[in-house]
Amino acid sequence: MENYTKYKLKAIDELTPILAGTDNIFVIACNKCFKEFETISEPDCGEFKRIAAEQGKTITGSANIDFLCNKTQTLKKLEDLIPDGTESIFVISCGLGIQTIAEMVDIPVFAASNSINYTGHHGMALTKKACDACAQCYLNMTGGICPIVDCSKSLVNGQCGGAKNGKCEVDPNKDCAWENIQQRLQKQGRLSELTAQPVQLRDYSKVGFKVINEYVKSIREKRFEGYYGGIHPVEGKEPTEAKGLVRFPAPKTAVIPLSMHLGAPANACVAVGDTVKVGQKIGEAAGFISAPVHSSVSGTVVAIEDRPHATRGTCPAVVIESDGLNTIHESIKPNKPLEELTGQEIIDIVKNAGIVGMGGAGFPTYVKLMPNKPIEAVLVNACECEPMLTADHRVLLEYADEIIYGLKAIMKTVNAPRGVIVIEDNKPDAIELLSSKAANEEGIEVIAAQTQYPQGGEKMLIKRVLGRSVPRGGLPADVGAVVSNVSTVKAISDAIQTGMPLIERVTTVTGKYIPNPGNFIVKIGTSAADLVEYCGGIQGTDVTVKAGGPMMGFVQETLDTPIMKGSNGIIAIDTDNVDPQECIKCGRCVDVCPMELAPLNFVKYAGSGDWQDMKDGNVMDCMECRCCEYICSSKLPLVSMIKLGKAQVRGMK
Repeated sequence: MENYTKYKLKAIDELTPILAGTDNIFVIACNKCFKEFETISEPDCGEFKRIAAEQGKTITGSANIDFLCNKTQTLKKLEDLIPDGTESIFVISCGLGIQTIAEMVDIPVFAASNSINYTGHHGMALTKKACDACAQCYLNMTGGICPIVDCSKSLVNGQCGGAKNGKCEVDPNKDCAWENIQQRLQKQGRLSELTAQPVQLRDYSKVGFKVINEYVKSIREKRFEGYYGGIHPVEGKEPTEAKGLVRFPAPKTAVIPLSMHLGAPANACVAVGDTVKVGQKIGEAAGFISAPVHSSVSGTVVAIEDRPHATRGTCPAVVIESDGLNTIHESIKPNKPLEELTGQEIIDIVKNAGIVGMGGAGFPTYVKLMPNKPIEAVLVNACECEPMLTADHRVLLEYADEIIYGLKAIMKTVNAPRGVIVIEDNKPDAIELLSSKAANEEGIEVIAAQTQYPQGGEKMLIKRVLGRSVPRGGLPADVGAVVSNVSTVKAISDAIQTGMPLIERVTTVTGKYIPNPGNFIVKIGTSAADLVEYCGGIQGTDVTVKAGGPMMGFVQETLDTPIMKGSNGIIAIDTDNVDPQECIKCGRCVDVCPMELAPLNFVKYAGSGDWQDMKDGNVMDCMECRCCEYICSSKLPLVSMIKLGKAQVRGMK
């Protein structure tokens, strides 16, 4: 693989005059991008320190950083790393990295690389374009501000005199680069250096190498809207977003898994041969982090055995032969009005109803309702940022009153003064409807969030709405928030108002190979094969079926699996037959990771079995949103490697 080295250390005769007026130096080197990926640091940093030491300079410290131009990551890595007493910083990187550091600190920053005969590539950070790769770097004399990019006229010998109020006469929305240069140098006591410089002659024979194409520009513009990272995949919601809910026929045989939630599987509390009714408990919660399971049909228990499971291979399930009567269990009856219920009574109702997070995670909801910390806001996650799925969208449109009711119940339980329904702006009809419903409700509001994946992640939603960051290893309650999926909120309303536990949900069936896609109200335990067949079956070859959406969904080897509490979709899409290539260290996965991780490192660590490095790289923070895989130039199976690493880390002593 070609090594696209985009900078090199200046020669000794170039470094000597720069070093002459400096001391107490901190050295920062970027580990070059666009090259064969190695987990070792570049040698330039050590070479520079050797040269500086030979000239009697004191080095206060050094750092080797991947993707130095990624300001968010670099700030985290350099925090408290530069010692007191450091008088100057020398940066070994392309122009993007040098400017990044110059913007972060108040002391002089010098370029130790990018000699005037450099002819390589510059970095590809998804930040503003700050380097034109002119191969004639001026950053040492301009305080780390590039006159080529930041000055509309690319002047290299001072300002033109046409600036007004600090703004460029060519572009009134742009700061005058040369005024900024002078202000920075004056602040650092270096203005005399600028006036002492000889006249600079730009070599226009050097052609700028522009590796940032239009696609990356569009990503860059949206990168920091609401939270770090994220992507904007093709939505693919058109086939079903306008299709109303259809009640799917009750299954003749319901296969109800005893594990449809995070935590311990429920314990069966019925036996083969028992007669059961709709809403009857058939599985007892097996611990604090667990949830009971209820029958979605009336009939006879014919088996309690392992059956195929959409996300876990196989799982114990209660198999019920329906009698076709759908007789409701006598325990199902409405509860007291909401205003008469206590918070503890609501918690008990939610717990006994087996309600869990219906966005896919399946966390027992009653546990969220006992945060033991002050809660300022309840956020209803109605984003449905996963492409292709429209189940939550239809719930918003067809159960708006229930959503408001369920939100008020949660607010009362956790004593929160504020309730926020967050809907992505690709659902204007839902925004309009819920806004009208919330208009007369005290403390409840609707926020239209700009569409971005994975907006529906708890931490992303909190960052977007409240501007707060959940601490590593922490929970939303740590920053005064409770987050609940919109379908979960509707289920809470049902449990209170009708007494019916969670026995059905809305599921989208869609995809290129589904002839009649739609949104269906489906009883838990219904066969996924029956649901797909109802929609015309799968028409085509080389098709991949997923439970869930294209990003976080689980590939299905068989459709002989039941619809569960978290089954928000079944999709049939093209099989990805692209063979993975070696990582080219482009850094895109780092730029789009909403958890601010470095996924490319996890692939290397997994390949070499470096599980401790995997742990130290905070792999357990990964939410497996698949942004990294989506953007990966080399089509690497990043999430598979991350899952492997997580399993190994969990097994470490």
